[in-house]
Amino acid sequence: MHADSWALKAKKLGLRSRAVFKLEEILTKTKILKKNSLVLDIGSAPGGWSELIKAMSPSSSVYAIDLLPMDPIQDVEFFQEDIANIDQIEEIFSLKSKFDLVISDLAPNLTGIRAVDEENIFELNIVTLRTALSCLSRSNGSFVIKTFQNSLLKKLRTEMEKSFHLVQTYKPAASKSKSAEIYLYGEKPL
Repeated sequence: MHADSWALKAKKLGLRSRAVFKLEEILTKTKILKKNSLVLDIGSAPGGWSELIKAMSPSSSVYAIDLLPMDPIQDVEFFQEDIANIDQIEEIFSLKSKFDLVISDLAPNLTGIRAVDEENIFELNIVTLRTALSCLSRSNGSFVIKTFQNSLLKKLRTEMEKSFHLVQTYKPAASKSKSAEIYLYGEKPL
């Protein structure tokens, strides 16, 4: 499917973004989303990923956090807050070490200065990874994070390999071929 046709397909289906198809492909391949899953969506706005989780697994509980506002989604708990303040959200804090799946489509605002952007992406990815590890269940947690192909990708993957027994890289079909966007998947924290 041509990259722009993903956006048209999303619009036609009434979805919030084309990013839905990226996560759907990863979830379908990994088969990590189960019934009654407890899911944390980091960087959730506009809400496409939370919406997809509820569509694929209606019995799952979804908690979403983003600095940006997000239109309500039925049965999704949304908190407009910085990820750095996640421990101050009582509803999420009380579920630490209980989440089955943490997903993150978070990305920093890019400056166009490669070295600065790569460092900002890496730092945000590390904060997201640490947050995921503190929230995930030790026995069966999985993590999906969007990042970018750059000089620090290998370093990020190495950090994930310290904490997950399986780490895989995905470039979903719905990602634009010219885009440096890539997804890392981590399964079951060590």
